Amino acid sequence: MFRKLLLAGALAVLPATAFAGASSVVSGGPRLGFSVGPDQVVLGGQLTITGFAAPWSFDPSLEIGLGSDRTIIAFNGDLFYHARMSGSDWKPYLGAGLGVNSISIDMPPGLRDDTETDLALNVALGFDAPLASGNHWFGEMRFGLGNSEIPDLKLLAGLRFKL
Repeated sequence: MFRKLLLAGALAVLPATAFAGASSVVSGGPRLGFSVGPDQVVLGGQLTITGFAAPWSFDPSLEIGLGSDRTIIAFNGDLFYHARMSGSDWKPYLGAGLGVNSISIDMPPGLRDDTETDLALNVALGFDAPLASGNHWFGEMRFGLGNSEIPDLKLLAGLRFKL
């Protein structure tokens, strides 16, 4: 199980090395929210890599969902298109990517817990806004397509710090 998670994490972050070049800007930080279907609290972190193609970013992330007798560990590799709004520093974005999800279902006492690893397609819509400190905060709505154990909807917020 641990080897599968380690391999999945490496495969999810591997494309980041292809995007991170000399002119790339890398930022990262925490993300927090909740999911629906299953209902969970979601905690995680992400990297954002920009500069490889002007309004695009590559955003690998790791999320842990807790609740509804399940633990879901998700490694995501998303590609986002960032739009510009005239007269505003806020940037809406839209994107998609693949996720590798390890799903552990807690069974009643006397039964063995069930664990599986699945792929999912993620579609996300969000916005990014700068803070006075030069860091950014974001809000995001994610839809998961795949196995019925993968959350249908996640609502997340987070911070990004320049690394």
